[in-house]
This record gives sequence, structure tokens and C-alpha cells, in this order.
Amino acid sequence: MTTTVSNLETEHLPDPTGHPDETAKVAGKSPTRLAVERFRKDKLSMIAFVIVALYLLAALAAPFLVKFGVLDPFTLHNSGEGNLLDENTLPAGKWGGMSWDHPLGVEPGAGRDALSRMWYGITFSLVIAMLATLVALVLGVVLGIIAGFSRGWLDMIIGRVIDLTLAFPQTLMLLALSYTAVAFLVEYVHIPAGNLAQGAYVVLVLGIFGWPSIARIIRGQVLTIREREFVDAAVLLGASKGRIYFKEILPNLWAPVLVSFTLFMPAAISAEAALSYLGVSIKPPTPTLGNVLRDALQYAHASEAFIYFFAPAFLICIIVVSFNLLGDGIRDALDPKSSR
Repeated sequence: MTTTVSNLETEHLPDPTGHPDETAKVAGKSPTRLAVERFRKDKLSMIAFVIVALYLLAALAAPFLVKFGVLDPFTLHNSGEGNLLDENTLPAGKWGGMSWDHPLGVEPGAGRDALSRMWYGITFSLVIAMLATLVALVLGVVLGIIAGFSRGWLDMIIGRVIDLTLAFPQTLMLLALSYTAVAFLVEYVHIPAGNLAQGAYVVLVLGIFGWPSIARIIRGQVLTIREREFVDAAVLLGASKGRIYFKEILPNLWAPVLVSFTLFMPAAISAEAALSYLGVSIKPPTPTLGNVLRDALQYAHASEAFIYFFAPAFLICIIVVSFNLLGDGIRDALDPKSSR
């Protein structure tokens, strides 16, 4: 008799009698283990994973490096004996003023260390992108579950809200509402004025405009899950909708939620950079990748400041591409039927 076992492999386990080859047991692989093995075989995704891990580590380490004086993103070197700029306020010396003290040169106009500003800016960009992603995920997952499970008029209302949100010109709305919304956050939510209020505004707007695409993905998954037997059993046992949503359905959505997170993060990083360029996000001298790049654009024509312009642009590009490749790799690992 022939027995077929799916997702199983034969492992020769040590035998207590001292004859390891005489006993073979069948050990099963969980879906998570299979997904991890598929992911590890994808070299491009593994490279992206390493880059993203280094990015996260650098963002976490930056505040401590600034505190202990390893990074110095605020000290000016544009006057006196410490002046590192020429008469045109451009970095003195070749390659943007590169030296052992300033590996990526100095900032034109102010003389601040370019590497320190970009490194410290990673932290603020990550915090904004992470919080915006969490807001979008919470809204998208909750409303997607409600729409997919409830159907009927509630599904229709949520669907129309999604269509209305996607129809708004996001960039124009951000610019038009920035002053009023920030003033509202300061006066009524009691968020301190300045960069904290600006950052909170960017987080909320990116999250509010970003949830519809996540909600559509989650709704499609819930339409399938709601027909499963364990959901029917919970309904028959009289479980509340809250329990069905968050105890029965949500644990089965971790795969699309994880993929949505890794794909929304680079979009949030790019959006923060664009908003900083438009002057909506955190203002200098506090650095983010976006406002560092914006400050560099006015010196892009000068060969002495080429590195100062190229480095943040290249860093944003690498981070965004790495997150996208990581998200694609996770999606392919969790769903072997999909193709990149």
C-alpha cells in the first residue's frame, strides 16, 4: 500500500539503541517553516532583508550616537577657525569637503556634517513612516474585516468611503489643509507646536489616505475566510462579532497584513521625502531624509556639493527598493503559487 503525505519529509532521528539508520520517522513541516525555507532560497530577498535590517539598526542607533557625540548633525562650521566652506559657501576641498572627520563632506551653506545629518535623518524618517504604516494598517485591517464579514449595507458604505478616499487628490489636500490641520492638533489635541505637530499631521494624513488599498486586500481575504467551518462554529455558538473579528478571523490574516506592511513602508518613506521637499513635514535643522535632500537640491549644480546631493537620493532609493523587494519576497514565500 502506498501512502502519500503532503508537506512532509523523512528525517533519520537518533536511535537510543545506537543504530541511527535502522529507525526513520516522518516529521512534518509547518507552513511557517516552509515559507521561511522558500524565503531563504531567494537570494535577492535575503539581500533586501539584510539591507532593511541594517537600516532599522542604524535608525535605532542614531539617537544614542548623537547623545554620545559620535554623530554631530547640528554643529556649524561656516565661520571662524572651524570654517569648512569657501567664499561661495560651498564645501572647501575636493568631493564636498570629504575628510576623516567628515566622510561624506559637509553641508553647503552651514558646514554641518553630511553623514551625521543623513544618519540622524534616518531615525525621523523611519518613525514617521512606521507610525503612518501602523495607522493605515489598523484602519485598513479593521474596516476590511468588517466589510468582508458583514457584507450588505455596511460593506457598501465602507466600499464607497474607500472610493471617495482614493478619489481625493492627496498631495493637494496635504498642502491645502496643512496649516489648518496643524493648528487644530496644537489647539484641541494639545500636541506641542513645531516639528512634533508637523510630524503628527504627516503621520495622520499618510495613514488616512493609505488605508483603502489595505482594506480592499483584507476584505478579499475575509470573504474567503468567513465561509470556513470554524467561523460558522463560532457564529452558531453565539460568539460576539468582536470575538469573531479579532479571535477567529484576524489570526488567519497575518500573511496579507505582513505583506501589506512591507509594501506600505517604502511608500510612506517616499511620501515623507516628497512632503519634506514641499515643506509640509519636519522642518530643519531637525534632519529627515526628505529635508536633507530638499536642502541639497539647490546645490545640485555645484560640483563641490555633488556628494551632498547624491548621497541622500541614493540612500532613499536603496531603502525603498529594498523594502519593495523584501515585500515581494515575503509574498512569494507565503504564496508559492504567485510569481514575481
